[in-house]
Amino acid sequence: SGQGPVSHSPPPLSQPVPRALALLQSVRQPVVVVAIAGLYRTGKSYLLNRLAGKDRGGFSLGATVQSHTKGIWMWCLPHPRRAGHTLVLLDTEGLGDVEKGDAKNDVWIFTLAVLLSGTLVYNSLGTIDQRALEQLHYVTELTEHIKVKVAGEGGRQKGEDSAEFVHFFPAFVWAVRDFTLQLELDGREITEDEYLENALKRRQGQPEKLDLPKKYLRQYFPSRKCFVFDRPAPRCDLARLDELPEAALSPDFLEPAQRFCSHIHQHAGTKTLPGGHVVTGTLLGNLAVTYVIAIRSGAVPCMESAVLALAQIENSAAVGEAVAVYEEQLEWRAALPTESVQELLEVHAQCEREALRAFMARAFKDDEQQYQQQLKDKLDSKRAELCHRNEEASSDRCKAVLMELSQELEERVREGSYSVPGGYQRFLADQREMVEKYQRVPWKGIMAAEVLQQFLKSKETVAQAVLQTDQSLTDRQREIEGDSRAGARSPVTPTALWIW
Repeated sequence: SGQGPVSHSPPPLSQPVPRALALLQSVRQPVVVVAIAGLYRTGKSYLLNRLAGKDRGGFSLGATVQSHTKGIWMWCLPHPRRAGHTLVLLDTEGLGDVEKGDAKNDVWIFTLAVLLSGTLVYNSLGTIDQRALEQLHYVTELTEHIKVKVAGEGGRQKGEDSAEFVHFFPAFVWAVRDFTLQLELDGREITEDEYLENALKRRQGQPEKLDLPKKYLRQYFPSRKCFVFDRPAPRCDLARLDELPEAALSPDFLEPAQRFCSHIHQHAGTKTLPGGHVVTGTLLGNLAVTYVIAIRSGAVPCMESAVLALAQIENSAAVGEAVAVYEEQLEWRAALPTESVQELLEVHAQCEREALRAFMARAFKDDEQQYQQQLKDKLDSKRAELCHRNEEASSDRCKAVLMELSQELEERVREGSYSVPGGYQRFLADQREMVEKYQRVPWKGIMAAEVLQQFLKSKETVAQAVLQTDQSLTDRQREIEGDSRAGARSPVTPTALWIW
């Protein structure tokens, strides 16, 4: 939205706030999701504000020893470098807050950041030393709080290893703040990435327990990047950091901050699910709800279950959207009535193709084509309905045409124009003329012949009445002519009029 971050009040894992969820689910574009995690009071929010291109008015900053961010705050804004993409920034509650005293909450905050993001930024102070790695113990607990597959009998799915977690886990960026050392190793200058990789090396003779954070970082996050930042301003100015102009910030902070933002904007990938399905804001919102429900219930979030549940939601929505596309296409493609059934079926086929294209663009993991079959059944029903509507439209138009064309003939019948000897032949001629005019009228549709037959059949009584009157008058005229020749005169009795 670009209107600033949205979140909810604590407890942070109670439920997604409706406003934030509605905003996220309204985003139909692919999303690039960047989450930041780390110890409290380490400047995470300020770094995300830089990433959003906002000096002020972004994620709220704290200036005391108390943690400021509660739960997970979200900010959706247009991606600065990828047209048609939305950048979703997630600012998480600081880890290790002594006032909370709830280590389990920290684990779930970190776990959600991993599950929802495509790029995870871990923010720490000082250096990457053993203490910093120990503070990242949440990584070693991920496999206890996340399942990849639905467990069979006996608990965790057999064969579940780091290779499977990697398919779901984000890229990892370590942001080392207030870094004051020289990037040198064994007398040579090294890069930030080399600094990180050297810190993650297995040390000979080191107890395995101390090596666990390094081991899991290497296994779970094969895509790793490191940035080191000097302090952005003198200590006395840190309390009002978001008020400082750019010129007041340290160049040794601005340069790596610019490289950090450029790297995230350019290299942070679109959030995807296993199989390569691109995640939209709508999908991400549903995914967040699924994970939070699992956590609140006391269960371990299962990524396979979440994706399957997401597939059901999204595929059902895809069917509905495809039907809506069909109806929208039909509205401007179909001019009813059509002149033939074939023409109608061609229109239906065009609309069906557009509907299927819309379905395929949104649906995923419909391996057994269950939802595609649902769509086919609905479109088959729409086709039958379309054929019925086409027949009705044709019938209505034909009846209207016949009603208009037959008005003159009706008037002549009412006036008795055919109540004369030879009137029946005149009636038939006028009726043929009317039928010829009817046949020349365009766009009558497929019911033209049938409606005409029904119309003519409905007028058979009138035709018979005209014929009988004609015969009666003709016979009477002959009688009169015969009497006249015989010298006899007799009055003519008027024939009763009949109604059309």
